[in-house]
Amino acid sequence: MNNRLYGNLIFELSHPGRRGYSLPRNQFGHHELPAELRRKEDAQLPECDELTVVRHYTNLSNNNFGVNNGFYPLGSCTMKYNPIINEEVAAMPQFAQLHPLQPEHTIQGALKVYYDMQRSLSAITGLEEFTLNPFAGAHGELTGLMVIRAYHQSRGDVKRTKVIVPDSAHGTNPASAAVCGLEIVEVKSTADGVVDVEDLKGLLDDTIAAMMMTNPNTLGLFECKIPEIEKLVHECGGLMYYDGANLNPMLGVCRPGDMGFDVMHINLHKTFSTPHGGGGPGSGPVGVRKGLEQFLPVPKVEKDGDEYRLICGNADSIHVGEFFGNFAVMMRAYSYILTLGKENIRMVGPLATLNANYVKESLKDVYELPIPRVCKHEFVFDGLKDKSTGVTTMDVAKRLLDYGYHAPTIYFPLLFHESMMIEPTENESVETLDQFIGVLRTIAQEAKENPEVVKTAPHNTPTGRADDVAAAKQPVLTWKQLNN
Repeated sequence: MNNRLYGNLIFELSHPGRRGYSLPRNQFGHHELPAELRRKEDAQLPECDELTVVRHYTNLSNNNFGVNNGFYPLGSCTMKYNPIINEEVAAMPQFAQLHPLQPEHTIQGALKVYYDMQRSLSAITGLEEFTLNPFAGAHGELTGLMVIRAYHQSRGDVKRTKVIVPDSAHGTNPASAAVCGLEIVEVKSTADGVVDVEDLKGLLDDTIAAMMMTNPNTLGLFECKIPEIEKLVHECGGLMYYDGANLNPMLGVCRPGDMGFDVMHINLHKTFSTPHGGGGPGSGPVGVRKGLEQFLPVPKVEKDGDEYRLICGNADSIHVGEFFGNFAVMMRAYSYILTLGKENIRMVGPLATLNANYVKESLKDVYELPIPRVCKHEFVFDGLKDKSTGVTTMDVAKRLLDYGYHAPTIYFPLLFHESMMIEPTENESVETLDQFIGVLRTIAQEAKENPEVVKTAPHNTPTGRADDVAAAKQPVLTWKQLNN
């Protein structure tokens, strides 16, 4: 068998007869599988000894990059540090070994966490009530839109089937609206990168269910016309939805509820330091203003004297899934909120904003800044200022890997041809930011003096630049060497 090398990793290590495990003796008797469920041939699985398997996956993990390895300035996705204390709290057996069907009197501690978390999020956002049931940020969006639709239907206002979404919105906004059975109406942005109020006015009528806004928006800019927008949408009978994906820089500065928003979701992984990536699990709590609480999904937790109770019956409630969301994820966020406390959580927003503006101002002489405004937690460059050598944003991103940094988000938002979205988060030190700035300046210089070294990057990673077209059209999906 030929070995296929990926960097310093050999992916085909199988040898006939090798074993790395032994199954325990069967203590439950013999049960014959029905013939239709049995394999006709043995499964073609790798045969390896235990030490080979351990070394393979250890070496493979060393080629992964995460926020624990180094700086991860991924704009929009907010790859912030997950404190170890969060993991320790979530792993406590008193919480980790609970079952969702246990009687209420045996899970009072967990119910208290739910209740306190709901109250904390209400205090942070200025909204009346929260549900912790949604299993992800996008699931939270869908839940919030379902609440809005249920509200209109409860009033007999069934013609409100349209949702206004800015052209700078996250892709999940129109997707969630479509899944909810609503029609998407796009509102344009001005040259300054914020919602065009004049364009919005022409879209408002009695078919509008809601307007979705991300604030700060996808360009990292604060939507300074929210009071005017909120008034216009409410006057036409619609509700205001706050996409909380970019809530990070708002902590300690302002609250969506105070701005006039009716419904919002929060991405716990972006703002409250729960793990991000790997396909989940996630959590997307949804908050509503006073008067919309009855539409939130059940079960929900209420306090009755010194006890906590699960409320499971409500005729107006929407249904988004069984049980109570991803408890261990909420435990991590709850730990983070308690660790920071009311005083220190106020510093998250200002520090995130300071770091982003520091990086932006330090690089705008060599990278194109299409909207020269004060940003919040993130900002967008439109590639290199000097584009004469043909070095693209993709090239810059690949070259960053050679210097030990994860690349920022590239080619999003779609408002600019060579978008490069950078978000440092509030956790990073000035020394880390200075090193990152220095590397980006070095790459800009390389693009002038030796553009080929940038165009052919990366050079120091386990694999070189992949052929994306071939990978999509001819993916290798087997572990064994294919015979062509």
